[in-house]
Amino acid sequence: MKQIFHKISSVLMAIVVLFSTMSFTVNMHYCGDTLAETAIFHKAEGCGMEMEKPSTEGCDIAKKNCCKDEQLVINGQDELQLQVDKISFEQQIFIASFVYTYINLFEGLDKNVSTYEEYRPPLVIRQIYKLDETYLI
Repeated sequence: MKQIFHKISSVLMAIVVLFSTMSFTVNMHYCGDTLAETAIFHKAEGCGMEMEKPSTEGCDIAKKNCCKDEQLVINGQDELQLQVDKISFEQQIFIASFVYTYINLFEGLDKNVSTYEEYRPPLVIRQIYKLDETYLI
């Protein structure tokens, strides 16, 4: 049971480290004020209503584009603290006491402890329960 708990906790800690250091982007495409598409890890394709850039062949009138793209970048943690020398004395005492109590928390008894092992029962001279019995006829 103890080994299974240690394996599960180590996998969970590895997942926490993985997700805290991972960066990703969320791309959003808006048509007007309405969110049309959201994409993670790749560019949002759009709604197909994007305006083409006007050509400069004498036509200076251009419509305003109603679509817009937004990109939300979520940065992960770049630096992990790998040095233990920056921990204060109080934190070291807390860590040491936590580890000590955690290790002793899962210790079980190796054998059944009986406090009556060396106790010898008294010798039976008479069977007292038979002397006190009463029978109804």
